[in-house]
Amino acid sequence: MGGNKNIQAKLVLLGDMGTGKTSLVLRFVKGQFFDYQESTIGAAFFSQIISLNEATVKFDIWDTAGQERYHSLAPMYYRGAAAAVVVYDISSMDSFLRAKKWIQELQRQGNPNLVMLLVANKADLEEKREVDAKVGEQHAQENGLFFMETSAKTAQNVNELFYEIAKRLIKASPSRPAGINLHNATQERRRRLFCCSG
Repeated sequence: MGGNKNIQAKLVLLGDMGTGKTSLVLRFVKGQFFDYQESTIGAAFFSQIISLNEATVKFDIWDTAGQERYHSLAPMYYRGAAAAVVVYDISSMDSFLRAKKWIQELQRQGNPNLVMLLVANKADLEEKREVDAKVGEQHAQENGLFFMETSAKTAQNVNELFYEIAKRLIKASPSRPAGINLHNATQERRRRLFCCSG
């Protein structure tokens, strides 16, 4: 356990109003679910730590508001994010179409190393389903995203979702050439000091 690295990661949740973004976060962070969850205004911030064998990941989670009037604020939250979870509600085709727009926006604006996931929430509403799982999965595949169906209400796949993000961040984390180069440059300088002083 001694070589366990710590990763701090900014995670942002995006998606239409009422898709259950806040419920997913509350279920993950506090193990709670409320049938009535007030709409998020602007954004809400949570943090949570996941410990895996390879590393400990501290999530700084930004849960953004889904209302259209807050859309212009979104870049403020997803800029610099290590991971983005785009959420739609399986009982709302509109929310899926909005999710597709979010994915496009992230691809245009976001960083190329962003870990992106498409999440079909409210899997407990099977009888009201408007978006087939295959449709969501196919869209995720076409865009190189990980796909998962969740239910904040029943807790189905909620922890699994965040563990998946953590695993992907750990996998992506060693490749930080800037850190390595910096280290080598310092060693080079030290060597030069030793060889040439006096």
